[in-house]
Amino acid sequence: MKNVVYTLTVLFMALSANAQCAMCRAALESSDSGIKPEAVNDGIVYLMIFPYLLVALAGYAVYRLRKKKNELPEAEG
Repeated sequence: MKNVVYTLTVLFMALSANAQCAMCRAALESSDSGIKPEAVNDGIVYLMIFPYLLVALAGYAVYRLRKKKNELPEAEG
């Protein structure tokens, strides 16, 4: 039952992912050549890199801190 709910959730999320902002749609519909849509797509990919890069760097920092904390010898009392 859990797999069915998960599958339906992913399916419905994918259906609503076809949205596009009004400015991009207007700019791309008025374009006659294929150069402008390619530039818009490249810009989207370029802007998408930075959030993933920040999350990856934060994850690496947490991993390194936890690893360093586990390697510290415990104080003998």
